[in-house]
Amino acid sequence: MTADRLSGVDGRSAAAVAVTVVLWASAFVGIRYAGAHYEPGSLALGRLLVGALALGAVAVAKGVRPPPRAAWPGVVGSGVCWFALYSVALNWGERHADAGTAALVVGVGPVLAAVLAGSVLKEGLPARLVAGLAIAFAGTVAVGLSGDHGPSTTSGVLLCLLAAVGYAVGVVAQKPALAHASALQVTTAGCAVGAVACLPFAGQLVDDVATAPASATASVVYLGLLPTAVAFCTWAYALSRSTTGKLGVTTYAVPAIVVLLSWLLLGEVPAPVAVLGGLLCLVGVAVSRTGPPAAKRPGTAPQGADSPAGQGRSSREP
Repeated sequence: MTADRLSGVDGRSAAAVAVTVVLWASAFVGIRYAGAHYEPGSLALGRLLVGALALGAVAVAKGVRPPPRAAWPGVVGSGVCWFALYSVALNWGERHADAGTAALVVGVGPVLAAVLAGSVLKEGLPARLVAGLAIAFAGTVAVGLSGDHGPSTTSGVLLCLLAAVGYAVGVVAQKPALAHASALQVTTAGCAVGAVACLPFAGQLVDDVATAPASATASVVYLGLLPTAVAFCTWAYALSRSTTGKLGVTTYAVPAIVVLLSWLLLGEVPAPVAVLGGLLCLVGVAVSRTGPPAAKRPGTAPQGADSPAGQGRSSREP
């Protein structure tokens, strides 16, 4: 294992992170449209069913087995808390909270994940990670505040907070599972668990499919195939090669990409505050991903998995 891999900045990990944040950013466009015709629970269930079926087909084609028993606590935790709870709570909360409030509350998620990972997974909280989180969080709030505003209810705020907590707990639960199973195994099983957890919304999903226009249903299929099946798998791959805190802060790049995609695809010219917020998000991500230069002597071997810098990272690949 090389030092580059331990720091989570090798080429394949960087590509996986890039795919993840771009697809998650594109999901906001799909959710905005599909959400006008699908209820929060049915939208989450539809998305997860499509994702689980797609990932399951890939797993069967590749001859991938289900995760071993040791991985299942993390798989169930991430499936219930992240795939299911986060999706439903966020879809629901954004109906009752203005953009600024939602951005502020949901943006707490990566911070909570970093704190939980620092204590539960013993990853610590490096100063650069804390600084990057603070800068990126400020950028996320700026992007949210630049959008349309409306009344926010207490239930809306609580649902957004529930989404943030679900994200944090789910991400931290997923990390140990990747020490025992591949990214494809963990993502496929987690998506299936999330779909099962959302089955109480099956009746609503049937009704929504019957009444929604084909374009809205196509958006749900898109959300299941790319932002769910592909993006969650590339996320898990990157997480298996990085720390939870460092990878979590990269999700703050999503608001910056959303601003750009909304401009290019929807013709929504961003306000100066949104542009500034997007730049702050990117700066925060950059700060969190850098580290102090390692003092190397000629011929010094890179750190291995048994060194302090390598503890808590998985070497498994999908």
